[in-house]
Amino acid sequence: FALSSFLRVATGFDIGLSTKCVVIPKEMDMCHNIGYSEMRLPNLMGHTSMAEVILKSTTWQHLAHTDCHPHVRTFLCSLFAPICLDTFIHPCRSMCVAVRDSCAPVLACHGHPWPDSLDCDRFPAGEDMCLASLTKESKHLHKVLPKPACQACPAVEEFFTHKRVLEVFCDNNFAVKVKLSKKRTVFGDQEYNIECQVEFITQGSLLPYETQSMIQQWLLINENCTQRLTPTHRPMVYLLVGNIEEGIILVNQVYRWQRRDSQLTSATQKWKYHKCL
Repeated sequence: FALSSFLRVATGFDIGLSTKCVVIPKEMDMCHNIGYSEMRLPNLMGHTSMAEVILKSTTWQHLAHTDCHPHVRTFLCSLFAPICLDTFIHPCRSMCVAVRDSCAPVLACHGHPWPDSLDCDRFPAGEDMCLASLTKESKHLHKVLPKPACQACPAVEEFFTHKRVLEVFCDNNFAVKVKLSKKRTVFGDQEYNIECQVEFITQGSLLPYETQSMIQQWLLINENCTQRLTPTHRPMVYLLVGNIEEGIILVNQVYRWQRRDSQLTSATQKWKYHKCL
């Protein structure tokens, strides 16, 4: 959605002559394709140089990619890369609260509290002078998908038979084949490449691309698990089996899918004709 859809009235405090318009750098990919390409510097976080903006925003890129809230990118970019207008446009307090309530559990999963620098009380309460959340309206326009939960990483199953795997399929409602690899970013961090291929979904009305998106979110949110599943930079394939209960996605079983492993292949082939007890 374009940023303009959030603007109620483009008014705010005067920027003054000390700020300048600069192109949003390529390193801030979370702020690309959001409706504008230039940002104000200094920004609303008080960062005065582009180097500082890039350094401080990288820690938030990961959160933005989890899609923990429909407006998380709009919220973060309004602060780190504010749109180049005559006045600063703050996010509304209501948007901050909505994003915080959805995304704070993701930060907590990674061992971080919601930071004081994003305290929602610092943002305007009136929604006629700030970026307002359209969550209420968008719920009617978009299908509300289940959300991944922060959870302990299931152990990778090493020894199993195809009959046992079929029993596990019967007890769960999705199974997704996932190829994982990782690479180092320019900042020395680990970045994961996630390729999801939906082999089958045992029940429910979810479409393959929806399941792919949700599993990618699960792997980003549960980074502790993703790290354990990618000990090397060589791509590895897993089968994730889990349940969707009351709008929450939980992965219950993880199988390492190796080429020589005939049991998983046999189970997936037999599944098409299998009748659960």
